[in-house]
Formats: sequence, structure tokens, C-alpha cells
Amino acid sequence: MKSKNFFKHLIIIIFCIFSVFPIYWLLVSSFKVGPEIFNHSLLPSSLNFENYKLAFKSLPMGRMLLNSLIISLTTGLVQMVVAILFSFSLKMWDFKGKDLVFFFTQFAWLIPIQAIMIPNYVEIVNFGLANTLTGIILPELCSVLANIRIYQSFKSFPNALIEAARLDGASNFKILVKIILPSIKSSLYSMGIILIISSWNNYLWPMIVASSQEKLPIQIGLKTFLMAESEMWGPAMAAASISMLPIFIIYILMSRKLMDSFMKGGEK
Repeated sequence: MKSKNFFKHLIIIIFCIFSVFPIYWLLVSSFKVGPEIFNHSLLPSSLNFENYKLAFKSLPMGRMLLNSLIISLTTGLVQMVVAILFSFSLKMWDFKGKDLVFFFTQFAWLIPIQAIMIPNYVEIVNFGLANTLTGIILPELCSVLANIRIYQSFKSFPNALIEAARLDGASNFKILVKIILPSIKSSLYSMGIILIISSWNNYLWPMIVASSQEKLPIQIGLKTFLMAESEMWGPAMAAASISMLPIFIIYILMSRKLMDSFMKGGEK
């Protein structure tokens, strides 16, 4: 048994190394200068911050990071609110066509984003929202995946507890906020992490809508930097390292909440 466990842990460690090594190589390369970036050394000869200075000099990094934060946090928050309200309405009220609504919601998940990108862009232009953060955010305010996942959590919540709360005179708002949401916190946190990271990594739609550097998220900024400065790999590595930092911090903060909610759920 010990030998089996040893090999299992060894395999896990190997896969972890393969997963983390690209990030490590990115960070190490961001401190290398000149031809040193193309050698195979696992450590830089010195901690040189020249690449970071050039990255901030070549791109409005602060503005682009702020754009990405505004887009990802706003999109993720509104998507969660829409998913909660959608799921709560299907959970609380029985009406004709309820199953049909959920069926078409699932069907909408199968439609590729490329199929609706041109109509969305035409509407954004007609509203005068081209090259604005609002134009990037507006078509992304509803996530079909979030609606489906959160509804599954609501659906598994016991109806007996809801009926008991109603007998005690609790309003629908109180049932939602005080009873249901605290019980499914782990699902909410995990879905929130997925939504924020997905919005942060969104590339195609922001590239279509935004045209000026002041409105670009950091992902598009990195691409324009590589196109303009194709030989400056060191600053490009530095800019990519900076772009990871905010979403990494958000993930750490939310993952702690996620683990706490799992622990409290286990204690209950």
C-alpha cells in the first residue's frame, strides 16, 4: 500500500511540475536581458528590472490592467446576480413552460459565440458603444453556463426548508438571502471564480469592440505589444507576468472563501 501511495504522489508531483513550469519560466525570463533569454538556465544571472521598465514605458499597463479588472469584476458580478435570480424564479414558482424555459437555456449554451458576434457588434455600433468598456461588458452580462450550474444548486435545495420559512412569515427575499444562498456558498464561490477568470481571459470580443489603447484590456494590449515589438521578448515576458498578478490575487482570495464554505458545510 505504501509503494502504491508513493507512486500516486510521485505522478501527482510530476504533473504539478509540468503545470507550474511554464509560469516559472515566464517569471524567470522576465528578469533576463538580451541573448540570455534564449539560454536554458533555470535562474537569471541577476534580478534585472529593465524589462519591467520597458513594458510600462511601451504600454499603458496601469490603464489596461484597470480596464481588465473593471470588465472581469463587473461581468462576473452581474452574471452571478442574473444566474441567482433566474434560478430562484424557476425554483420558487411553477408555471407552464417552466421545463421548456430551462431546455432552451441549455440549448443556448450550445450556440457558438461566433454565431452571435456580428449581430452583437451591429447593435453595439448602433447604440454608439463601440470602443467603450460598456460595449465590451454589455453583451456578456448573462452567462448561460452560470444559469445552468446555479439552477442545479437551487434545484437540490430541500423544498421543506422553504415551506417552513414561509410558515414563519419569511418573504421571498429573506428566503433567498438568509436561507438558500448561505447553504450553497461553495457553488457560488466556485462559479464566481470561473466567471471572473473566463471574463479576464476573454480575447476575441474585446479585440473587435475596442480600438484605442485606453480601452483595451491587458490581454489585447499584450498582443499589440508583440506585434509592434516582435524582438522584445524580455519586456513581453515582463508584461505577461504583470498581467497574471491581479487575477492570481483574486483567485487566492476567492479560493480561501471557497475552502471556508466547504469546511463549514462539512461541519454542518
